Amino acid sequence: MVIVTFQNLKSESDSNQLILVRGAKASVVGGKTGALMDWSVNNSYKNLKVDMEPKSMMDVALIPIMEPIDGASGTSDKANHTTKPRKKTMTSVYLKFFETTPDGKNRKCKFCGQSYSISTATGNLGRHLSNRHPGYDRSDDSVSTPVSQPIVVKKPQTQVKGSHVDFDHLNWLLIKWIILASLPPSTFEEKWLSNSFKFLNPTIHIWSSEKFQAVLNEVFKSMREDIRCMLANVTSKVSITLDFWTSFQQIFYMSISCQWIDEHWSFHKLLLDVSRVPSPYGSSEIHHTLIKVLELYNIETRVLSCTHDNSTHAFHAWHTLKEDLDSQKANPFCYVPCAAHALSSVIDDGLRSTKSLIAKIREFALEVNSSSEMIEEFNQFTTNYQEGNWKFPLDVSVRWSGTYQMLDIVRKASKTMETIIRKHEETLGRLQLNSTEKNAINLIHAFLEPFYKTTNDMCTNKLPTVGLVLFFMDHISETITGCRESRHSPDWLKNAAIEMATKVRCYNDQVSNIFTYMAAILDPRIKIELIPESLNLDNYLEEARSHFVRNYPTTHFPSMITSYRSTQELEDGGSSVSFAEEIARKRRRASMGTTTDELTQYLSEPTAPIPIDVLEWWKVNSTRYPRLSVMARDFLAVQATSVAPEDLFCSKGDEVERTKQSIPYSSIQSVLCIRSWTECGMKLKYKSTEIDYERLMELAGAGENVGGCSEKKLK
Repeated sequence: MVIVTFQNLKSESDSNQLILVRGAKASVVGGKTGALMDWSVNNSYKNLKVDMEPKSMMDVALIPIMEPIDGASGTSDKANHTTKPRKKTMTSVYLKFFETTPDGKNRKCKFCGQSYSISTATGNLGRHLSNRHPGYDRSDDSVSTPVSQPIVVKKPQTQVKGSHVDFDHLNWLLIKWIILASLPPSTFEEKWLSNSFKFLNPTIHIWSSEKFQAVLNEVFKSMREDIRCMLANVTSKVSITLDFWTSFQQIFYMSISCQWIDEHWSFHKLLLDVSRVPSPYGSSEIHHTLIKVLELYNIETRVLSCTHDNSTHAFHAWHTLKEDLDSQKANPFCYVPCAAHALSSVIDDGLRSTKSLIAKIREFALEVNSSSEMIEEFNQFTTNYQEGNWKFPLDVSVRWSGTYQMLDIVRKASKTMETIIRKHEETLGRLQLNSTEKNAINLIHAFLEPFYKTTNDMCTNKLPTVGLVLFFMDHISETITGCRESRHSPDWLKNAAIEMATKVRCYNDQVSNIFTYMAAILDPRIKIELIPESLNLDNYLEEARSHFVRNYPTTHFPSMITSYRSTQELEDGGSSVSFAEEIARKRRRASMGTTTDELTQYLSEPTAPIPIDVLEWWKVNSTRYPRLSVMARDFLAVQATSVAPEDLFCSKGDEVERTKQSIPYSSIQSVLCIRSWTECGMKLKYKSTEIDYERLMELAGAGENVGGCSEKKLK
């Protein structure tokens, strides 16, 4: 960093000139040259601190340096000097607060003992006093030479200079930081974090970790009340998803999320709670914990489905919840197994035979990532061998995305890998693969490529509906069957395929029910045409029709005919139609009402293209199917996975997992919930006050010294 100070000179013509001090040397703008500066470590540290504070040009001290004056002549004209000029001396009001060391090379602050070079500009000495010892000019009598310990001088708060940030505002910005970074309030117990702030301004006061926790708890309660009000206004059914994990404190947690689609066909997902499941963590404890949360938000009678991680305890808890809801004669309720967890387990079975080989490739990738020389060699050799372009660092996570890249290296860059290993034989020789091992990697890569494409589509799809995910899983089942029946597949691969097929069948058995059938056919890309054969049963279609007629009756939609007429007029651009066309439309409406219904009409039309936005399709076509569109809003919100697919299959999941496992019990609920709510667009709220962070940043940027954290200033 370049430290720049400005000093005022008096020249022959009494005009001002500026010395620009750069590093340890001084040069004069205007023709004069100053002395070299002895730039000590302590001096640079203090100047760095001073220069980091925001200042305008008017704030920079211009300290006069007087030219030597000849006592005999009484003039500063050097041409008339007849006697040798006196040695230049430094005089300043600041010097009385510093003492010269015995060797004459340094000056020490009489307050704190901070040492500066003897040639340090007095402007810097003055800034040291202003920033480190406010009120020093009123403490003349208390200043003395420090003997063994520095003298402590009380700092009057009214004399603080340059404090343009309200400290409560700073603490609210830190609240935002720990939420977005998913850090516990105990982070502020680290003294060096506090020291870093005091380096910028010694008067800064950071809240204690206890106060941070208390504020977080209050924010959590305030925002949770807003969530309750929001859910009370939701007109559709809601679906819930459950996720489970154990923290570093060996506490078993369950997160409950809620999903729905609003009247404008926007999808919403909210984390309702992160709850501790009491010991012994069985189905009964999970059930009671879940019921508490649903009752807190008053949605226990509006839940249509529950998706979880397929664990036995979670399954039994869902079964108990279903019995409770059935006894209350509430709306139908269904369970959906998590397709992401099922697919991850299936892939693990496929990789089991080649785990030791993949471990070798991963170690090679780690060595390459850690060496800039090897990265350069990798890029050079892949270019020479035409083995594609690779992005560094290589994904070496043990999740599916990283494992597949390990297979990719052997499949697509085997010459490069072999060349680098030979070049570094001493350190990497043990990682060389023989022809048999390469052949096994190529076989498993080809077999699992459809799995990778499937998971990639699931991770990147805006709304992976039940219908779309079942369509993908049906393709996975066909791929496994093809491997088992192929005479070219080696025995070890066929055995892996048999184990994989068993898990796929288990998933299909759990997912096949009337509710997932209705969720699938209401996806206009799937309908009946692309639904899996195991789910395409004749009696399911009749049950779906019965559910539609029973739960979405015409009496709930009195404007259906009006909507239909409006749609026709919209298609004609609002122009008048002939008498014959009016008769034709009347007959079409009568035919639609007597011989068919909206569900039959919808299923009779061709499927929509796979890339289409499902919610946008229904938004456009809801006027054509006013009753069916309401049913679609309910069932398209049913989730096929209990977690975001990228959290399970991609390296991003490592960060998510570390965060969930590392936050202590005292703050995990508030930190994770508030973070999720703010990511959904909600603003932090403290009691009845919204925390306007954009305004806080404007105040900080403008350097306004505003009052405390009052409601007016934060709204």
